[in-house]
Amino acid sequence: MTSVLARIKVNGKNFETLVDVDKALKMKKGENIDINDVLDAPVIFSDSKKGFHSSEKDLMDAFKTDDINEIAKKIIMKGEVQIPVEYRHKEQEGKIKQVIEFIVRNAVDPRTDRPYTNERVASALKEAGINITNKPVEVQINDILSKLKPVIPLKIETKRIKLTIPAQYTGHAYGLVNSYKESEEWLNNGDLRVIVDIPVGFQLEFYDKLNSITHGSAMSEEMK
Repeated sequence: MTSVLARIKVNGKNFETLVDVDKALKMKKGENIDINDVLDAPVIFSDSKKGFHSSEKDLMDAFKTDDINEIAKKIIMKGEVQIPVEYRHKEQEGKIKQVIEFIVRNAVDPRTDRPYTNERVASALKEAGINITNKPVEVQINDILSKLKPVIPLKIETKRIKLTIPAQYTGHAYGLVNSYKESEEWLNNGDLRVIVDIPVGFQLEFYDKLNSITHGSAMSEEMK
C-alpha cells in the first residue's frame, strides 16, 4: 500500500486525508471501491504534515456532514490525489506498452502486409517524438497513428458504423464517440446520429462502453 495525500480546499480552508493511491484513483475513475479499503486512517487533517486535525465545525461547514467516510469520498472525488513520480512513470510505461501491443496486433506495413515487431514500433514512437499520456488508449490512438505514419507506413483495418444515441444519454456518450467521429447529426427529438470509424481492435471494447452508458438502447448499423 502506497499512501499519498488527497486534498481539497473549501471555503478557503484545507482538508486532507491519507489514501492508498491505487484504490483512490480507481474510486476517482468511478469504480466501486470500499472507502475503508482506500483510507490509511479515518482522519481528516487541516495540515497532515503538522498533524493538525480539522475541527467538527469546519467539516460541517464545508461538507454538511461529520461522517468521515463521506467527507473522505468527497475529497477524493472532487479534490486532488497526489501521484508519486515513480507511479506516474509506471503508469506511462504501461500505457506505452498498450499502444505498442495495439499497433502490433492491428496494423501492418501496407507495402508487404506484414505486421511490425514490438521493437520497431517502440523505435518509431521515439523517432516521432510522440507523447503518450495516461488517457485510455482508444482516446488517443488516432492522434498517435497520424503522427506515426510519417515515420512508418501503417494500415489499420477499421469499421464505419452509424449510431443513433437516445437524447438522455448523449451527454455521457459524446466523449466516447467524439474520438472516432466522422460526422454527426442532432435529430429533432434530441437524439444524436453519428458515424464513427473504429479500429477493429477496439470494436468490442467500444460497444461494451457504449452499451454500459446507454443501457443497450443505442442503435447501430455497420456501413460499407
